[in-house]
Amino acid sequence: MTDPADLDVTALRNVLGQQRDRIREQVEGLAKAPELGSAQGFGKRIGDGTIEAVSRLTGIGVGSALEHGLERLDRALAKLDDGSYGVCDRCGQDIAPARLDAMPDSVFCITCAALQPPPPPPPRR
Repeated sequence: MTDPADLDVTALRNVLGQQRDRIREQVEGLAKAPELGSAQGFGKRIGDGTIEAVSRLTGIGVGSALEHGLERLDRALAKLDDGSYGVCDRCGQDIAPARLDAMPDSVFCITCAALQPPPPPPPRR
């Protein structure tokens, strides 16, 4: 486990909290309904609305990735609270300090992170 004496827990909590707040704002922005009259139809000709369709699909993927990031941030904050920050959730070994410096929301060591399945694709509508 990372020695708590080596951590500036307050600063780390602030960094993680700011990241969480920023991602929540992005998710809320994606979830907003379009303003009345701004919605574009998909049109009748091939290619009409293609940009809008691609944009909507991209938004769904971005939203899923942001929600996954929120889960990681919430888990990292919980680990700070329970004193297990810096310990891999899968194998129980220490997470390399360089990894935590680069990605403070890491809850897996590099080896276990590579074994994690990718997040599921967004549901089809």
